[in-house]
Amino acid sequence: TASLQPRRGCILVVLYEAIHVSQQNSPKIHEGWWAYKEVVQGSFVPVPSFWGLVNSAWNLCAVGKRQSPVNIETSHMIFDPFLTPLRINTGGRKVSGTMYNTGRHVSLRLDKEHLVNISGGPMTYSHRLEEIRLHFGSEDSQGSEHLLNGQAFSGEVQLIHYNHELYTNVTEAAKSPNGLVVVSIFMKVSESSNPFLNRMLNRDTITRITYKNDAYLLQGLNIEELYPETSSFITYDGSMTIPPCYETASWIIMNKPVYITRMQMHSLRLLSQNQPSQIFLSMSDNFRPVQPLNNRCIRTNINFSLQGKDCPNNRAQKLQYRGRFYTRQSPEQ
Repeated sequence: TASLQPRRGCILVVLYEAIHVSQQNSPKIHEGWWAYKEVVQGSFVPVPSFWGLVNSAWNLCAVGKRQSPVNIETSHMIFDPFLTPLRINTGGRKVSGTMYNTGRHVSLRLDKEHLVNISGGPMTYSHRLEEIRLHFGSEDSQGSEHLLNGQAFSGEVQLIHYNHELYTNVTEAAKSPNGLVVVSIFMKVSESSNPFLNRMLNRDTITRITYKNDAYLLQGLNIEELYPETSSFITYDGSMTIPPCYETASWIIMNKPVYITRMQMHSLRLLSQNQPSQIFLSMSDNFRPVQPLNNRCIRTNINFSLQGKDCPNNRAQKLQYRGRFYTRQSPEQ
């Protein structure tokens, strides 16, 4: 029996290499050959723990030291007085974009007619908004990619920007230094709804993208309406949260969530990963698990020492600071 063990190992290696070679020979199939969760039909599609193993071009997903998302421990954040508020430049105009069901995300891709740029914060360069992506859970206790003190939110809105001063498009920027800035806003279920998300998630709109590859044009959008009413944020250096997991992204996580209604969250969970002819698989739980922080610095523009003026010692100031940073259990602000 002992002599059979190496042979079994060899079979696994051959199987792995066969998968590897077939994927390399089919770049288009290969590019989309990943998933967030097990596929019911029984065919093997790599879930997050396999992303970095099935394709050498994705090896950063497995071996990278600056991967995203992460768990943000508010007690470990460092106040950076040089972090200025974000500046959003829409040119005073509303924008249009096409909303897609990609099979993995609700994705809103802006047209090129009216551009939206952001600067300030940790950015040295101006960055242009390319896409808005939604992550959400099958239940309210999960869905966000980032965690706050170990707690998840019901969802996470990610505004993906590329450095248009150095690079010509998002594809080039994604694999280049200082390439991407992702503004992340937690989503929380409430009685009311954020006006921008209301445009995306009202019943008339969301039912137009029920199945994979469905698309629907939205016009007259005001990007500024998506941002919560706060100039506070935290920031760290990380990666894309989908393959190939390039470590070229600066993350900016806003200090307040945006709200969606229970009905809108239910509508998101009714979106299918598949086309109409295939079995229904909910798109929910489309988040990558948190990655090791590896001694990275998490900075914030919240000056907790000023907020803790009444506190007689540093420890009390830190507690005051923790209280001021929005957590999932905090009362709505």
